[in-house]
Amino acid sequence: MTVRIKLPGGILKMKVYRELRDRERARRVPVMKMGSLYFIWWSNRRRPLNDRRR
Repeated sequence: MTVRIKLPGGILKMKVYRELRDRERARRVPVMKMGSLYFIWWSNRRRPLNDRRR
């Protein structure tokens, strides 16, 4: 079950590995692992899909 916390500037999500999306598994968005949980930051600022910086 994904937990979403809306914050100024984006959304902080908490997930287990099997719930991660391809972009999250590839670490194209900021991801931090703590124990069996993954914390993912989805910014409100949009980047082009072909941007490979992360």
